[in-house]
Amino acid sequence: MRTWKRKGRGASTRICSHLDVHEAELLASMVTSMRELLGERESTAPRDELSDVTGIPTGHTAAPTDATLGRLLPDFHRPDQDRELTADVVNGDVNGALRSVHEPYIIDAKMAAAQVVLDTLPQGGGDLALTEEQAAEWLTALNDVRLALGAMLGISEDTPDQLPPDHPHAAHLDVYHWLTVMQELLVESLV
Repeated sequence: MRTWKRKGRGASTRICSHLDVHEAELLASMVTSMRELLGERESTAPRDELSDVTGIPTGHTAAPTDATLGRLLPDFHRPDQDRELTADVVNGDVNGALRSVHEPYIIDAKMAAAQVVLDTLPQGGGDLALTEEQAAEWLTALNDVRLALGAMLGISEDTPDQLPPDHPHAAHLDVYHWLTVMQELLVESLV
C-alpha cells in the first residue's frame, strides 16, 4: 500500500491510494470475517413483542463472551468511571439497558462501514479514489478490523513490535502493524 493522497477540491475531492493484489485480498477477507462475526451477534439478539410492534430493534443485554466481539462491542460504562455507582448497578442494569437499546445500531453502523470498504475495494488490487464520506467509513472499518485482530492476538502494551519469524503470530502481528499504518495515513489525509 502506498500512502493516501488528497486530490481535487470541494465536492470533487478524492482520497486516493493503491493496493496490491494481496493487500486487497487480505483486507477483503478480514472485513468479510468481521461482518460475519457481527452478523452472528446480530442474529442471536433476543426478539420481543414490543420490538415486533414498533419495529425498534433490541439487542443483547449481556456483553459478548468472545474477546474479539467484546472489543468491538464493549460495555458503555465501567465501574471505575463513576465512583457513585456500584459495580452491580453498572454491570447489570445500566450496561444491559444501554446495550439492548444501542447495540443494534452500533452493529448496523459497523456493518455499513465494512460494506463501503468491500464495495470500493479494487478487485485484484489497484487504484482507490474515495470520497471523504467513503474515507471516513474506511477509517471506521479499518479501526474495527484492527481492534478485532488485536483482540485475537492479545495485543497489549507489553507486546513487542516484532515477534521471532518462527512465532505462530508473527505474520498476524505484521498485518496488525500494516492496518495501523494504513489507518494513520488515512487520518492524516483527511485532516
